[in-house]
Amino acid sequence: MLPLGVLLRSGGHEAAHYALVVATGAAAVGRPVVLFATNGGCRLLLRQAPLLADAREALLESRGVAGIATLWEAAAELGIRRIACEAGLRAEAIAPAELAEGVEVAGIVTFLAEVGPGQMLAL
Repeated sequence: MLPLGVLLRSGGHEAAHYALVVATGAAAVGRPVVLFATNGGCRLLLRQAPLLADAREALLESRGVAGIATLWEAAAELGIRRIACEAGLRAEAIAPAELAEGVEVAGIVTFLAEVGPGQMLAL
């Protein structure tokens, strides 16, 4: 099966949530997935997880929709490769030490090489 690359550019909850929905859904059906976050999207990959404090997170959970915390755990269990863009980290003044466990730091060339002839989705 061809890989899926999910490019997350936005730091908002809605885009981050759906990036994880798509990534985990694709991985659940056996597709290799790489999630690449840049600029504001790097917020999803932070150890302190500021998006978990977003009011939408509690709303989704109260309605029976998996939130970012649940999807983040699923992404790790499903083996989704999570990459923070080195240029995006610099642009947002985020130190690599602030990233969650298991998140790699690499550039766009690494992302593109990983996706190869597969599909890409940008959020």
